[in-house]
Amino acid sequence: MASPDRTPQGPKTGFEGVIEAVADLLQTASDWVRQEAEAVVREKIVRPIQKLGLTLVSASAAGCLIVLGLAFIAVALFLYLAGWLGYPGALLLIGGVYLLLSVVFIVIKARSMLK
Repeated sequence: MASPDRTPQGPKTGFEGVIEAVADLLQTASDWVRQEAEAVVREKIVRPIQKLGLTLVSASAAGCLIVLGLAFIAVALFLYLAGWLGYPGALLLIGGVYLLLSVVFIVIKARSMLK
């Protein structure tokens, strides 16, 4: 015997059936919009940010390695020049080269700004 509390599950008819069908339709539409929005965000925002992050990390690593390599080359050059010119002469020569290079860069920048 079926208890009076239990009603057989089946499609509802009348006003309750319409309300349930509309609720299901709204839930399906909401799920679809959420899924499409997630796909758009992943495609248009997340992937470009991931590519940018990878590019920045790669560039930072390359920059750090270049600076480290240039520091070793500078120390080796200084020691070589120190043996040839003495420490004061090596410092004077390296400082003069740096000043000359800075003047060249300033002149190039000034000319590019005038154009």
